[in-house]
Amino acid sequence: MKIAIVHNRPVAAGGANWQSSQDVLRQVEAVERSLVALGISCLALPFDRDVGAFLAALEHHRIEAIFNLCESVDDDAQMVGHPAALFELLDLPFTGSGSLALMLTTDKLLAKRQLAAAGILTPVYRDYDGGDLAPLLDMALPAIIKPRLEDASIGIDQESIVCSREELAVKIPDFYRQYGPLLLEQFIDGREFNVSLFGYPEARVLPLAEIDFSAFPDDLQKIVGYRAKWDEDAFEYHNTNRLFPAEMAAGLSTELGRVALATYRLFQLRDYGRIDLRLDGAGRVHVLEANANPCLSPDAGFVAAAGQAGMSYGDMVGRFVSFLRARV
Repeated sequence: MKIAIVHNRPVAAGGANWQSSQDVLRQVEAVERSLVALGISCLALPFDRDVGAFLAALEHHRIEAIFNLCESVDDDAQMVGHPAALFELLDLPFTGSGSLALMLTTDKLLAKRQLAAAGILTPVYRDYDGGDLAPLLDMALPAIIKPRLEDASIGIDQESIVCSREELAVKIPDFYRQYGPLLLEQFIDGREFNVSLFGYPEARVLPLAEIDFSAFPDDLQKIVGYRAKWDEDAFEYHNTNRLFPAEMAAGLSTELGRVALATYRLFQLRDYGRIDLRLDGAGRVHVLEANANPCLSPDAGFVAAAGQAGMSYGDMVGRFVSFLRARV
C-alpha cells in the first residue's frame, strides 16, 4: 500500500499566524519517518486549490491511501473538509474524520448548535456577524470572543476576554474587522481537561489530561490561547503545562470520559479526536470544543495521551495504518 501524506501548504515564516501554520511540516516529518520505519512506501504531497495538479500527482505516484494532515486549504481553515471530500469522491481510504465532521467541528456556531440539540452541556453563547450589538449585551460576563471559523486558537488570547459592557462594545467590532464572524461565549473560570480518543471502528478514551494554570498571576485569565500554543517567548507558553493526574475522583473521571465519548460520536469523528472540557463552579462538565484530526506533532496533546497509554509515536502511526487497511 503506497501512502501519500497529504498536508496543507503553510504560510512563509513571518506571515500571519505562521507558527501554527508551519507546525504541519513537523507532523509530516514525524509521520513520514514512522512510515518508513514500518517499511511502508510513502511520500509527502501538498494540497492547495490546484486540484488538477494534485490529482495528476496521485495518479503519477499510484497512491492507494491517504494519511490526511490537511488543516486548511491555502491557510483557509473554512476549507478543512474539502480535501477529505475529494478523497471520498475518489473512494481513496484516508486517516481521520470525514469531510462533514471536519466542517462541522471547525464552524464553532454549527458545533454549538449540534451540542445544544443533543443535550450536551456547552457554555452559553451568542453569535455575531456584523450589525447591531444589542443581542450580545445580555450575556453574563466575563465572556470570551472567538473567531467562528478559525482553528489552532487563532484570534484567542488574553485580549479576547471581556469583563464589561463597555469593553464588549469596543472589542466586538475590532475583532469582527480582523476575523469576520464571531462567537461570544460565557467564560468558565474552572479546571480545563483535554480528553483524547483513539480507535477504529470504535474509539476508546485515552488517559485524561488537565491543564495546569497554577503559575498564572491574578491579572492573567486562565486560557490556552494562541501565545500559549505557539509563542515560545510568552509566559503562557511555558506555564500551561499538561498534566496526567495519577489520581482523580472516580465520578469526575467517568463523567469526563462519558461526555467526551458522546461528543466524539455526535460529530461522527473517526480514528482519533480530542475534546476540550471545563468544569463550572457546580462541577458540571462543559464542552468547549471538539477537535477532529487534532495535531500529531511529537509534542502535541494527543500524542502525549497516546504515550500515557503505552504507545510510542511509531506504534500510533502503525495503528493508523491498520485503520487504513481495514477500509481498503
